Amino acid sequence: MSRTTDAAGGFDDEAVLLVGHGSRREKSNEQVRELAADLEGRLGIPVDAGFLELAEPAIPDAIGGLAPAVSEITVVQLSLFAASHVKNDVPLAVQGARSDHPGLTLNNGAHLGIHPAIVDLLDDRVAAVERDLGVDREADDVTVVLCARGSSDPDANADVHKLARLLYEGREFSRVEASFIGVTEPLLDDTLHSVAKHRPDAVVVVPYMLGDGVLTGRIRDGAGEFDAEYPYVDAACGDPLGTDSRLLDVLGDRWQEARTGSVEMSCDTCKYKVELDGYEEDQGGARAMLRALTHQETHADRENVDDDPHVHDAPEKHVAVCTNQTCAAEGSPAVLERLRQAARDSDECDARITRTSCLDRCGDGPMVAVYPDGVWYGGVEADDADRIVSSHLDRDRIVSDIVDQTL
Repeated sequence: MSRTTDAAGGFDDEAVLLVGHGSRREKSNEQVRELAADLEGRLGIPVDAGFLELAEPAIPDAIGGLAPAVSEITVVQLSLFAASHVKNDVPLAVQGARSDHPGLTLNNGAHLGIHPAIVDLLDDRVAAVERDLGVDREADDVTVVLCARGSSDPDANADVHKLARLLYEGREFSRVEASFIGVTEPLLDDTLHSVAKHRPDAVVVVPYMLGDGVLTGRIRDGAGEFDAEYPYVDAACGDPLGTDSRLLDVLGDRWQEARTGSVEMSCDTCKYKVELDGYEEDQGGARAMLRALTHQETHADRENVDDDPHVHDAPEKHVAVCTNQTCAAEGSPAVLERLRQAARDSDECDARITRTSCLDRCGDGPMVAVYPDGVWYGGVEADDADRIVSSHLDRDRIVSDIVDQTL
């Protein structure tokens, strides 16, 4: 097939697939489709939207719809940071599509990540709140809290801190703090109480989210509760990224990188590629790829989303393992990983297992807290993890011999 360049520097037989996560909230899916339409106008080539789960079309179907008309498709990912979806699920789907369409060139692009346009966008989100509050960052003490979703991938969480630092640099904020609404620390509530000790004139909370969904609502609620609790600080929450045109700048760059073979991923700090403290079991990627295959199969039937056991729904139980200094020295990282592995192997367990900071029981650890049951286990060893999962998490039977206290 002959190839001619168009005014945008693309080709007349090339297309783009913009991949979003997918949601039960159609408003969120429409946001992805809107960005796809805007990106098509920017690039001058066909751009379709596809989804990992919960919405149609799925990635294989979207690629199949584009394939008859073009010889090359570039997948551009509408993900803020590189966690398991970016590192495992999308590459798995793209590799499967390569097998289904052997004559098609498929490029897989990077996530949105750290980009000057996003820093500029966040600065504007903060400025809008400053105007509403009637404060001036050059004259007043303004603190910004950048709140992201939170991930079990340390690489993704580290990028939140980097983005917060870039927002701070060269601007007149007194401080910019990174925080999370779940999964990891520091959590938003703790961050807000911490910054209050500095008695700023204003605190601006910026949700680092694409849409105005459930998590963004929780961030807004957290900012509102903080404002009511601390009358000497004016606090308010800004808007998420939305469909701001500056996202097209980022997506356009990611498209160019992918189609020219210059995608850069942070492989030096990827827990699937290198051994990181506390994540040794994830290195090698085989287990992560198995989870990705299972995850893909779980969401294969998109016509029955009401019956879909979506892995991101709130779990029945939350297990927190102290990995602070004292408990860590007693072996809590091994307990954490053993619990996670036992939970993965269980057909009954519906629990999220995360690390936490000090539970104020130093010397009695490793400490493991199970909520909403309010049961704290003390002196937990790696071999106890299987019992906690098989007895407590699977069958609601407390492992009495290692109970430290109940709340």
